[in-house]
Amino acid sequence: MTREFDLLIIGAGPAGMAAAVAASSSGQRIALLDDNPATGGQIWRADIHAPAPNPAQTLRAQLAAAPNIELFTGTRVIAQTGAQQLLLENALHSWQVNYGQLIFCTGAREILLPFPGWTLPGVTGAGALQALIKGGVPVRGERVVIAGSGPLLLASAASAKAAGAQVVAIAEQAPVLSIAAFAAQLRRWPSKLRQAMQLADWRFQMSSHVLEALGHDRVEAVRIRQGNRVREITCTRLACGFGLRANTELASALGCEVNEQAIVVDAQQRTSRTGHFAAGECTGIGGNELARVEGAIAGYAAAGLLDQAQALTAQRQHWQGFADQLQRCFALGPALKHLPQADTVLCRCEDVPYGAVAGFDDWRQAKLHTRCGMGACQGRVCGSAAEFLLGWPAPGLRAPFVPARVESLLPSAAQPAVE
Repeated sequence: MTREFDLLIIGAGPAGMAAAVAASSSGQRIALLDDNPATGGQIWRADIHAPAPNPAQTLRAQLAAAPNIELFTGTRVIAQTGAQQLLLENALHSWQVNYGQLIFCTGAREILLPFPGWTLPGVTGAGALQALIKGGVPVRGERVVIAGSGPLLLASAASAKAAGAQVVAIAEQAPVLSIAAFAAQLRRWPSKLRQAMQLADWRFQMSSHVLEALGHDRVEAVRIRQGNRVREITCTRLACGFGLRANTELASALGCEVNEQAIVVDAQQRTSRTGHFAAGECTGIGGNELARVEGAIAGYAAAGLLDQAQALTAQRQHWQGFADQLQRCFALGPALKHLPQADTVLCRCEDVPYGAVAGFDDWRQAKLHTRCGMGACQGRVCGSAAEFLLGWPAPGLRAPFVPARVESLLPSAAQPAVE
């Protein structure tokens, strides 16, 4: 009915994979779990058009070679059932796991801000479009507009072009001076400079943001503000994402301190709760290089290999500098706070318009009066939007942390995991 592990790692993206590999040399019993069907997280999601990048292949081979690492994919954390015990569920079973130490590597999610027409078919996040293309959704010949903020826009555009789409515009909300400052610093990270040069696109427009998606049964055009000018561009797809937001809710629910949308950690990636560590995007958005270094430090520290953890400090500091540049140069501008109109849907799960909640002071009032944030995503999408638009702190999690089967919540129904 219960499995026992010395170390439990939640999230099998770059940080989680690196943490498991680092800790494996200690001989501890390690469980690595993720709710996706395979390791790699969103950044190394399986791509039918291309093989996995070398770092992903290397880490996967190291995971497979470590006999003391047990991998659980398609597995979600449902609830906390004891001081160091969690209830897990996969497609077939539910079971409990006891752990000695835990590392949160829960990654981040795309920030989606509501604007008129954002619920039309054909409108997705920028990262979501990239994921759809990797999964085989055909976009050849389609006219695609990509808008929002952050380096993900150019990566998404490159994926769309490689799949045969016609990218007609890339609208970046950050101003010209911010982008220039970011570009000027890239020489400090040569690999990032090379990547930026490879992704460069003449369609990239700064100081530009989406105003409205137009169409009847699906998106047909988009209105973009570029400086003081408004353009209307015909398109068949609009991919619009406004950066990333750390997934901190589970750590917060388990008693770890969260500050400025990130799990608070010390130099060895320890959280405020004894025996609990965190690494990767959940401690602050910084890219997969920083995530891997932080994951390795957390893995070594959790395994008691403190010298190995200390040896990676300079490397972490190097990539933290890149993360700091990202945050400064791609900060969302105040004009985006005026994107939604009163009848623009904010909560897609419960079909709640922005105007129905804009007058409330916090999430509690919004939920009591409108059910905003009470749908399947548990406020993760509208919560990130409301953080920016209304200044509300993100809603906390209550068990069950995600929608779960009724039988999983019955104590007598918990079953051991099946290999």
